[in-house]
This record gives sequence, C-alpha cells and structure tokens, in this order.
Amino acid sequence: MMHPSRETGPDALLLPEDGGSAAVMVGESALQRLLSLDEALLVAAQRLRRPWRTALARALTRLGDATSWTAAGLALLATSTPLGLHLGLRLGAAAGLATLLSQAVKRGLARARPDSAIVGFEALAANPDRFSFPSGHTAAAVAVAVAFAGAPFGLGPGTAALAAGIALSRVYLGAHYPLDVVAGAVLGLLAGIAARLLVG
Repeated sequence: MMHPSRETGPDALLLPEDGGSAAVMVGESALQRLLSLDEALLVAAQRLRRPWRTALARALTRLGDATSWTAAGLALLATSTPLGLHLGLRLGAAAGLATLLSQAVKRGLARARPDSAIVGFEALAANPDRFSFPSGHTAAAVAVAVAFAGAPFGLGPGTAALAAGIALSRVYLGAHYPLDVVAGAVLGLLAGIAARLLVG
C-alpha cells in the first residue's frame, strides 16, 4: 500500500539505537510529508473547477481512453501506407506497453483513488478501476507522444500537447493525485522508448 503508518506522537521523532529502524522511521516520515503534499495539491486544484474547464477536461480524458487509442491505431493501419502502418504499430506498442506497466504497478501498490481515500472528496469522472497510482491515462498518452516524436505532420508536438492536457485533466477531475500523474509520465517515457526500439 502507498499509505505509510501514522506517526504516534513526539516519541516517533526519537532515534532508536537500531540504525535500521531509525532509517525506516525517517523514510516513513518523508513519505508521509510527500503524500500530504500530494493530497494538498489535489485539493487545491479542485478550486479551479469551472463548467467549461470541466467539459474540456472530460473531453481530454476521453481522448486518453483505451477506446480512443485503439481507434486511432486502427485508423492509421487502415491507411495501408508505409507511414500509416509504421505509426499504427508504434502507437499500439507504446500504448500497450504503457498499459501493461501501469496496471502491474497499480495492482502491486493498490493506492486508493482520491474519492475513496479523502472524506467528502468528489471526482468528476468515473474511475475505470479502484487503483490510483500510477495514472494509466497519462502513461499511455506520454508513451504515444514519445513514440511519435519526430513524426511528420506535427504529430510529435501534437501528441505531446495532448499528453500534457490528458495528464492535467486527470488531476483536475479528481481521478488521480499529482504524484500518480508524474509516475504515469515516467512509465510512459519508458514505454515510448521501448516502442521505438521494437518498431524502429
């Protein structure tokens, strides 16, 4: 689980004679501060909610769904051109690897979604699963952006901008903590690089 143990009071700050235990306590304290900051940033982002921003964020999130990536990949493959086939294969490899990596980490760490972990918190998007860390939408979007870097017709910058929008939308809608999105971006970077190696 992502959530560290709660501190037990002033005594928790005392360093025990066991150096290993002291290191664990310091690590848990640092993790607790990081998670507290993560939650505070998420809550602060909700103050930016406006109807038009919510509509835009929901549209961006839908563009980052597996259905949208599948449709885009099939459309590229359907062109039957060398470029279309190449990009379609890269997209499929990037999004597929990112999804596999993010789902594996999600189920290994099992961090709860914000609307389950924070009392009174309301998410503006349906959750595809109950695990928060990392963001699968962000991982797939960044992976495709990396896979398309250098592609013609402005696809590289276009997918990079789309990935940034999808990442921000996940925090704005309350589906993920900021740290989930950062981790998803890292996994997406790795998946995108792997896709470029697989589909040269």
